[in-house]
Amino acid sequence: MKVGIVAGEASGDLLGAALMSSLRQRTDDLEFVGVGGQRMESAGLCALYGLERFSMNGFLQPMLRIPELLALLNDLERKLAGVDVMVGVDFNVFNFMLERRLKTQGVPTVHYVSPSVYAWRRGRIGKIEKCADLLLTLFPFEPGYYKDTSIDARFVGHPQADLIDPDRDLAADRKDARENLEIDPSSTVVALLPGSRGSELRFHLELFLKTAERIVTLLPSDERCVFVVPCASDNAIEHVDKHASRFDHLDLRIDSGGSLQTFAASDVALVKSGTSTLEALLLRVPMVVTYQAGPITYSIVRSVLQTDWVALPNILTQSELVPEFLQQAASTEVLAIAVCEELARSRSSPDYLATFDQLHRSLRKDNAACAAEAVLDLVEGRSS
Repeated sequence: MKVGIVAGEASGDLLGAALMSSLRQRTDDLEFVGVGGQRMESAGLCALYGLERFSMNGFLQPMLRIPELLALLNDLERKLAGVDVMVGVDFNVFNFMLERRLKTQGVPTVHYVSPSVYAWRRGRIGKIEKCADLLLTLFPFEPGYYKDTSIDARFVGHPQADLIDPDRDLAADRKDARENLEIDPSSTVVALLPGSRGSELRFHLELFLKTAERIVTLLPSDERCVFVVPCASDNAIEHVDKHASRFDHLDLRIDSGGSLQTFAASDVALVKSGTSTLEALLLRVPMVVTYQAGPITYSIVRSVLQTDWVALPNILTQSELVPEFLQQAASTEVLAIAVCEELARSRSSPDYLATFDQLHRSLRKDNAACAAEAVLDLVEGRSS
């Protein structure tokens, strides 16, 4: 079986490699061809191009590279026309165009990771139907959005929920994480996750640091409070360092070990809306979620947003499981009080994290195995 598979980003390379390995466990006679990174190549991909061909930043650079990207699209269409199945891993705009072209030629097509149609642009569903025969979703509510289409939309679980064991020893993890960060075990640790992109840091970092100042005044005077900011890049570290110099009265740590270590060490978190809210849920960390942007950007986002919440835990439960405060509502005072209230609730209520646990288990399905089975079902169904 010849499998065409295309990923355009590092996150897709990780998903694609896991899918390839799981497919190979189920059938030996496989050939993978397409686009991916080192992980997919290690899993056996015959790479027509590397991820670096798709690497671009901002808005202008992709526009300037449209002729090059169209040439790549045409070449991949020609080289993948004879595959038994085509799998596009995320990288939505490019992969949907490629899938649509191959589908019209009779190639079974799979798109791995549904776009966020639950949040905005539900009109895309009709266009997606023309591209993908099979759609693999990471959240259990997503297949419902495709029930009136010809797409076979399947929930295959979330890979992050597989990586984090719901029965792990949280106390031992906390002890190890705090030792790595040289934090006293008796301290109250607050994770601050303002985002990693420059624009996110511009809108959130100052707000988060001022909120940290206020949190210190709200907690008992004898309670030592440590604030930890995870930074995944040198640019982020430099940005945080620059601003933190004005807050040297805070016990502020930068964690270059990643957000998972930060959460493991923490008692509570203040988090910019995004995938970090899911990580906090999976690691059982009480959280307060916020988001700010420029007034024009925010008004545009708000006008197209089709969900009542932005935090993933709230979207999953269709209720305000965790507090979220957006734009003007996200003042220093409001956020500081909310963080302290969530910290107090988590300490006083033994059932506080019960829903976090239930959600974690509902998302844990052995993602790569489920995805592989769905792909094989599609191919076998077409050939029978």
